[in-house]
Formats: sequence, C-alpha cells, structure tokens
Amino acid sequence: MVNVPVRRVTWSRTVRIIRSIYPPIDLFEDIADPADWEALASAEAKFNPRLRDSIGDLSQVPVARRVSGPGASWVMAPFVHCSPLRPGRFSDGSYGLYYAGDRTEVAIAETIHHHARFMRTTNEAPGWTSQFRELIGSVDTDLDDATGQPDLLDPDHYHASQVFGAERRAAGSNGITWPSIRHPEGQCIAVFWPDVIPIPTQGAHYAYHWNGASVDYIKTLETGEVKRVTQNGLG
Repeated sequence: MVNVPVRRVTWSRTVRIIRSIYPPIDLFEDIADPADWEALASAEAKFNPRLRDSIGDLSQVPVARRVSGPGASWVMAPFVHCSPLRPGRFSDGSYGLYYAGDRTEVAIAETIHHHARFMRTTNEAPGWTSQFRELIGSVDTDLDDATGQPDLLDPDHYHASQVFGAERRAAGSNGITWPSIRHPEGQCIAVFWPDVIPIPTQGAHYAYHWNGASVDYIKTLETGEVKRVTQNGLG
C-alpha cells in the first residue's frame, strides 16, 4: 500500500461536470427514508420495469451513507450507476466516486479529456456533440493526498491509482485529493461515499464542440459565449 499523508481539504466551491442527458432520480429527491428505498423501488418497478435501470444499484451504498432530498440525485448517481465499462483514475468501475475540481476550468478540462477519448472511438461527425451541466458544491473533510506520487498521477495509465483507490476505500478513507493532470495549478477530489460532501446545486450548462480529433470549443448555453480550448485552459 502506498503511504500518503491525510490533510483537511476545505473548499468553499467544488465543481463537477456531468452530461445533461441524465435527469434527476425521483427516489433520491423524495423525503422517504433511505432505508425504505429498496422496498419502494421494488413496488414501483412492478408498474414501471425501466425504473430499476434509472435508479441503479442501491446495494453499492450502505443505508447509513445515503443522502436524500432536493439535489441528492447529483450525489447519489455516480455511486449507484458505476460500471467496469466506465473506470476512472481511482476506481476500476466496480464502485463509484464523486469527482470534482476546485474551479470550473478544472472540471471542464478533466471532462474534455475523457469526452475526447470516448469520441475518438466513434464515427460521429464534427459539431456541437454533447451538452453538460455544472454542479457547484463545497467540501470540508480529511482526504488522502496523492500529491507527489507519480505512479498515482500517470496521465494515461490508471492501474496503480485504481489499486490505491481500492485499498484506501477499504481502509475507511473519505476520498483522495490530487493536483489536476489536465489543468495547471488546479486541484481535484474523488470522494468514496455520498455523505462525505454537501449536496451541490446546479450551475451553468455547456456544449462541447468536437472537431473530429479533439474538443476545441466550449459554449456556455445561458449566454452563448464560446471559448477556445487551449493547452493552458480556455482561451
């Protein structure tokens, strides 16, 4: 196991970017006791067989660590909809994490990287291909600090960091913090459980432009402002 320091991470603002196609999940937004979710989902699924797919795998989150109420979907979703088909830096996809950056530019840069990798596997024509929404929250908790650990911060290879993430999660860690690989001077967090962070609120909406090789422009949908993607961020 890689030994790293634990430090208090206190940010008044965290930013997460997710695809806009994912709607809120009513079960998580309700005031029902999270301990009753399985029973409620089972009853409702008798009338709506697709409901189980929208809710995801509730067994991924212990009852005591679930969150509910307005906005809870944004926190719960990455934990109940994890998949080995969608691994990340600190998870092989067998469990979920809530990833976020310390500013909008960091979250966009991280998202652009992964969206471009996905787009390169498709034959989709260039254009404004996808829309995303910004989730604005905060964090004030102890996290394992992976700063200065090159094996855990490799730009393209995640095996070592995935092993590290699984070990830290099993050991009871709240999550991990590290310097962003995709944006200079940015910081990132990945938390292991929904109750580690406050429920975020929705921010701006964005569209990403795919030129056939990379994401080259970002549009803020509320204002129509378009910014060029550069090596140092957004121009």
